[in-house]
Amino acid sequence: MSFPCYNGVMKERKVELSAAIIGGFATLVIGLLVGLNWDGLVRQFGPYLGMKTADAISFDELNGVYKALVTNFDGTVDRTAVIEEAKRGLVNAAGDRFTYFMTRSEAAQFNASLSGDVGAGVGVEIGERDGYTKVLRTTPDNPARRAGILAGDIIYKVDGKDVMGVGSEGVANLVRGAAGTSVTLTLVRGTQELEFTLVREMINNVSAYIEYRGKTAIMTITRFDNVDTWNLVKQQAQEALDRGANKVILDLRGNGGGFVSAARDVLSLWLDGDLAVEQRSRDGVYNQKTYANRGNAVFANMKTVVLINGSTASASEIVAGALKDYGKATIIGETSFGKGSVQSLVELDRGELLRVTIAKWFTPKGNNIEGEGITPDIEVERSFDDINHERDPQMEKALSY
Repeated sequence: MSFPCYNGVMKERKVELSAAIIGGFATLVIGLLVGLNWDGLVRQFGPYLGMKTADAISFDELNGVYKALVTNFDGTVDRTAVIEEAKRGLVNAAGDRFTYFMTRSEAAQFNASLSGDVGAGVGVEIGERDGYTKVLRTTPDNPARRAGILAGDIIYKVDGKDVMGVGSEGVANLVRGAAGTSVTLTLVRGTQELEFTLVREMINNVSAYIEYRGKTAIMTITRFDNVDTWNLVKQQAQEALDRGANKVILDLRGNGGGFVSAARDVLSLWLDGDLAVEQRSRDGVYNQKTYANRGNAVFANMKTVVLINGSTASASEIVAGALKDYGKATIIGETSFGKGSVQSLVELDRGELLRVTIAKWFTPKGNNIEGEGITPDIEVERSFDDINHERDPQMEKALSY
């Protein structure tokens, strides 16, 4: 996700008192005129200033539906819920699965997840496969693995609620909750329907960690947040150099993305000021080129392998795509998710959020991977059976390459 940042510089200037009074009066008059006719001015001149404009629409028909519902429904209608669902439906009309409305509680949960504060859960990584939300893996020493949940299980219901078609992010929000509370998952495994009632526990969700196999450093990045990812990765890169590593495996499997700025920072370990990613909107309002930072490219000449799979998405695809374009790494694994768009967060009233697609992104060579993903240089599958028996042919290939 990309979040615009503005920096302002104020310059001091001496003026005559009379000029200041005249200038202040003129500013007041102009301000009043602009304020009284702001919408009209935006509609008239906005397109010339690179601003998008929108005419207001009438919601009389919506009010008619609401009145008919309240008048005829055999029960009570929660007015707040009606408004929230109306907002959700309005945003969903855009027809973009990455553009959606979040209530105050959903927004708080989303913001927390961006920094890795997922609260309590059951220790499952989930994603969309073959049209279903499936368990991709369970994490060690957490409720799901202890209960016998396996990679490949289809999540059918959460606490009795059918979640088919809700999407992996929606399912994840339902599975999370307060530590010590219970959640019941109904799963489909082959032809069996299985039910597990689990007690949620606090989940440790660090964004990056490193381990070693001889002189090979294995750097795993689980998300690209704007809190600690870059600091962790930078420290780990220096540690790898201090230990005399001569090869790096960058594991981006299961990494659903994060901030464009964090992806740029990580790329700076390999690219010294080079183009990292380009963002373009259809109308040209939001066009931006992002370059890697200078002075951090300690892996510029290091043999590098990047591991990807079907859950490698967004910012992690930006990293993999750029390293592939520049020939800085060999990509091993399975075709990535294929999310080639950029979202921004717009704050609404009462703590609500609008997550909205503002542009598509392109690799340094001008490729957009939306719906296609990044194809690995060497394709190696890791099956659900491999995961459940803790076999990792992708990592084995990366280590031997």
